Amino acid sequence: MTALSVNLNKIAVLRNSRGGAEPDVLRAGIACLDAGAHGLTVHPRPDARHIREDDVHALAGLCRSRGVEFNVEGNPFAPPRPGYPGLLALCDAVRPAQVTLVPDGDGQLTSDHGFDFTSDGDALRQLVAAYKTLGCRVSVFVDVGDPLVARAASAGADRVELYTGPFAEAFARGDADAALRMAADTARLAQAAGLGVNAGHDLSQANLAEFLARVPGVQEVSIGHALISEALYAGLDATVRAYRHIVDAAVAGRVNA
Repeated sequence: MTALSVNLNKIAVLRNSRGGAEPDVLRAGIACLDAGAHGLTVHPRPDARHIREDDVHALAGLCRSRGVEFNVEGNPFAPPRPGYPGLLALCDAVRPAQVTLVPDGDGQLTSDHGFDFTSDGDALRQLVAAYKTLGCRVSVFVDVGDPLVARAASAGADRVELYTGPFAEAFARGDADAALRMAADTARLAQAAGLGVNAGHDLSQANLAEFLARVPGVQEVSIGHALISEALYAGLDATVRAYRHIVDAAVAGRVNA
């Protein structure tokens, strides 16, 4: 099964651009789950430029009440500051089903690279252990093509999330074959080390089916920017249902292959 987790950050960006409470992040989360999303993802950042601490608590409660997965992404190296208690403290408070560790700095517009296991491995091992004591499944963000991806298992992670931005760019150029082969090879390296495989970043209705057809065993896709953008035209309910159709068809194709 490939699970669809909807990232709600862009709803919060729109709300914060005006102030107030609209659009309502919690209401958007309810709409996504009602339309068939398997879970919800948020990526709170220390500057609170989109998802805030109060959003994390509200959405955690929603996911608990629905019995679905809540995935909290964030930089485990970022220190606490006013309005942001730090990723570990936030996860301790809400106990998400999954925490996805991402090495993004404050100045980054969006996540654009995975961990460097040569330089970050020892620190990552200690951090992963801390999150696992909270009962969270731990996934770490990795670059497609990283020959050291198996080190995520040595660090104690349960899964890796493949950074799919370069694939999406290649797909848009009409030249995705090499990127897909590399993603498939990276997924197999991770799986051989006992890791589950997630994927995310710039996946869309246009490119998702081909990605899932070519990359084996993807357990979860986290999609936000494209999904929310498409929902501006088609509506949130219809867009989430369209993504569910894609992931369900991919699963059916693997079963019948």
